[in-house]
Amino acid sequence: MFDTLSDRLSATFKNLRGKGRLSEADIDATAREIRIALLEADVALPVVRAFIANVKERARGVEVSQALNPAQQVVKIVNEELVAILGGETRRLRFAKTAPTVIMLAGLQGAGKTTLAGKLGLWLKGQGHSPLLVACDLQRPNAVNQLSVVAERAGVAVYAPEPGNGVGDPVQVAKDSIEFAKAKVHDIVIVDTAGRLGIDQELMRQAADIRDAVSPDEILFVVDAMIGQDAVNTAEAFRDGVGFDGVVLSKLDGDARGGAALSIAHVTGKQIMFASNGEKLEDFDAFHPDRMASRILDMGDLLTLIEQAEKTFSQEEAAKMASKLQSSKGGKDFTLDDFLAQMEQVRKMGSISKLLGMLPGMGQIKDQINNIDERDIDRTAAIIKSMTPKERAEPTIINGSRRARIAKGSGVEVSAVKSLVERFFEARKMMSKMAQGGGMPGMPGMPGMGGGPGRQKKQVKQAKGKRKSGNPMKRKAEEAAAAERREQAAQGGGALGLPAQDGKNFELPDEFKKFM
Repeated sequence: MFDTLSDRLSATFKNLRGKGRLSEADIDATAREIRIALLEADVALPVVRAFIANVKERARGVEVSQALNPAQQVVKIVNEELVAILGGETRRLRFAKTAPTVIMLAGLQGAGKTTLAGKLGLWLKGQGHSPLLVACDLQRPNAVNQLSVVAERAGVAVYAPEPGNGVGDPVQVAKDSIEFAKAKVHDIVIVDTAGRLGIDQELMRQAADIRDAVSPDEILFVVDAMIGQDAVNTAEAFRDGVGFDGVVLSKLDGDARGGAALSIAHVTGKQIMFASNGEKLEDFDAFHPDRMASRILDMGDLLTLIEQAEKTFSQEEAAKMASKLQSSKGGKDFTLDDFLAQMEQVRKMGSISKLLGMLPGMGQIKDQINNIDERDIDRTAAIIKSMTPKERAEPTIINGSRRARIAKGSGVEVSAVKSLVERFFEARKMMSKMAQGGGMPGMPGMPGMGGGPGRQKKQVKQAKGKRKSGNPMKRKAEEAAAAERREQAAQGGGALGLPAQDGKNFELPDEFKKFM
């Protein structure tokens, strides 16, 4: 959704790279480009004006003029201001002191409230709660059935005493659901309300009546992130008519410009609490302003990636795989069965394109990422599953006749089987080298990756050879020089301390091209 905005901002910051000092003209030109980028992304005009004013004021201040790298300092300022207009800190749900906690969903028809009720229910269930979905949309055809189906898929309970389709009193259903939740020991009640195609008096009255009947702890306004400026107008009208405590953005995976998402928190004064970015019930999470700002500026979202990995991979399995790769046999204990298990675990985390998009700098090769065929993983799995247990454990025994049998069993060409086995050997060698502290091929060992006993002894020996001066003044000067070198190294490169890459000429290392 934010691809266009990310591209424009990246191009703007690229023009600043390499400048030792920023003039007034540089700051004005940068502010103008950022303004155009935000307006093209459909960000509300008052938000753009406030954003640009803050950026220009800070860019002319001491933090930029005295910085070692003014261009990176401007990027830092833009990042912090983006976080500010997205709501600042992450807003958490407020839970009632006495159960059940009542959460009311409101918004226009088509915003995705019913599906989002199931996503929120599944998310809360994963947090250890026992949610109950309540069908109070009794007007839209089959809305009650839809909520029941969504609740079943999410594995949560549903309260739907009325058939809907114009039959039943939504206010009474909402009121009765609280007693039902207490009787069935549900600690959270999620009330799905009716919507309209536009703001009208009937919508406001019904929403206000349900609000008064159940006294919700949280009223969440669900807004379609693809409808542009009208999302802001609707949010303001609903805030003034009924009131809400937080915003939920749906359809963030769409191809709209996304400016509404950047405007709502600033205009309404209510923070974005959750975001839905896919069709699956699992495509839902708490909204983190700092992480969203990092994605927009192509700095990646490693925290979310790590959280998803922690949900999918067990510590025991990870330790087991690591020990195989660090073994004295050079990783030969790592078999095709292990490779298949790792692939299936990664697949559970989501699409490969989304996962790669969370890495820093991946916006420079987003066309290649978007063209990744997710079915390649299924084909690879089919090839491995067509092998015998002995072939998976010892791929070296796979000869011509075995390759022909495996290819026939998996429905692929013989060359595909040969290519897979060759890539597996190369990948195993590379992963084993990284696990043992050797780093990437053609690169020095990466810090923090561990290493074998011989490497550790060598490092200790080198450390002993570095003597600190006994002169306090001289030692202080040496420490200051070392600190300055570290700071210059940190600010002078791209992600992970590597040299900054030009997006146009960005090339993956040869070792990676084989696996794309």
